[in-house]
Amino acid sequence: MPTPITMPALSPTMEEGNLAKWHVKVGDKVKPGDIIAEIETDKATMEVEAVDEGVVSKLLVAAGAQGVKVNAVIAELDGEGEAPAKGDDGTKAPSKAAVEAKTPSAASPAKAGVQPVSASPAVASGSPPSRGMREDEQTPAVVAASAGQAPGGPRMRASPLAKRLAKQEGVDLLALKGSGPHGRIVKSDVLKAPKGSAAARPTAGQAPGGQVSLIEPAVLDDRVYAPDTYELIPLDGVRKVTARRLTQSFMQVPHFPLTIDLEIDHLLSARVRINEAGEKAGVKVSVNDMLIKACAMALMANPDANASYTDKGVAQHKSAHVSVAVAIQGGLITPVVRDAQTKGLAQIAAEMKDLAARAREKKLKPQEYMGGTFSISNLGMMGIRQFASIINPPEGMILSVGAGEKRAVVKDDKVVVATMMTVTLTCDHRVVDGATGARWLASFKQFVETPEAMLL
Repeated sequence: MPTPITMPALSPTMEEGNLAKWHVKVGDKVKPGDIIAEIETDKATMEVEAVDEGVVSKLLVAAGAQGVKVNAVIAELDGEGEAPAKGDDGTKAPSKAAVEAKTPSAASPAKAGVQPVSASPAVASGSPPSRGMREDEQTPAVVAASAGQAPGGPRMRASPLAKRLAKQEGVDLLALKGSGPHGRIVKSDVLKAPKGSAAARPTAGQAPGGQVSLIEPAVLDDRVYAPDTYELIPLDGVRKVTARRLTQSFMQVPHFPLTIDLEIDHLLSARVRINEAGEKAGVKVSVNDMLIKACAMALMANPDANASYTDKGVAQHKSAHVSVAVAIQGGLITPVVRDAQTKGLAQIAAEMKDLAARAREKKLKPQEYMGGTFSISNLGMMGIRQFASIINPPEGMILSVGAGEKRAVVKDDKVVVATMMTVTLTCDHRVVDGATGARWLASFKQFVETPEAMLL
């Protein structure tokens, strides 16, 4: 009896991933613990172990496949003594069960045959066909599904221009007979068709009844941008997840900003002395490291602000897990410095250096970028003076840090020069009201302007 190997969930929020590489081929024997594949999620690339013993009989998803849904069948194992099933090309032959598992109409996910290394379990749905497979590698049902047709329905062949014209003119392509090669529908076929012949079906980005969904991706209109005037860059996992989560956050979280100015001359001089003292030990602390520590201390001083909103109540966190925004190719990721209030600056600096380096290589484990209670985003090193960030749910606040710069300020009725930094705290009003946010900022300001207070 073949054992299905399914796409694993590498984090609680994972819905799909990319099959980056196979470490096995048809006919290979595997045993529990063997590395069989590499999976790319929106945040990291992780190796996947086999949990069953047997012989690889089928590889149903090609290496490099994009957007493979969690629990989709990606390969099959046969027990000892069973010959691997092969197709006409001697490599693989997707079974009917495999095809059903790869379409959205699958009744239920099959038993998982792989186990992610250091991954968390998740509940996920069935999967559509892999976008990484060529059309000639897919069964007719899979090809039909990828074209927006029901499996078993008529095969539609149309040029891209014909498809665009049909959409604009309301022509049903399924009702046309193509005059192009192999019955392909071309521009002239659409122009000759009666207008408005398309059935009233909801399109991408449109809900039944014609209402446009505000969180669906926008569709480029050729009447606005001519097709030859731009290059369309496919969305990778990071960009997709970032777009979806931050759109939901912006629309669903009632948020407000609080902005203050900080004088950081004492902080900068303290950093110089700290780095001089730690030079022999290889310790180098950044301003951001000191701000992480100050954020954690302020959260501990104001526990009401270290909270998340849930349907059952406000979750008030017992420790400060500070998420730090790190720019990577294709978007942002927020590795977490856990229990930051208990750590010294040298330890925070070492952790951030390691986390940021592995984040850019997409080598972070799920537990290293999930579970933060507060976020900090620093664009000051890029010359940004002031900005406001979108909350990273389910966290209740995020701090936006601007550039430190010399400004004229008034002290004792005299105008003097001081190094100032503007920060903006964005708060989830369901958890943190204005007074709570203001108290947190007052504590943060004290720790930044008097860094010795962080030692108390």
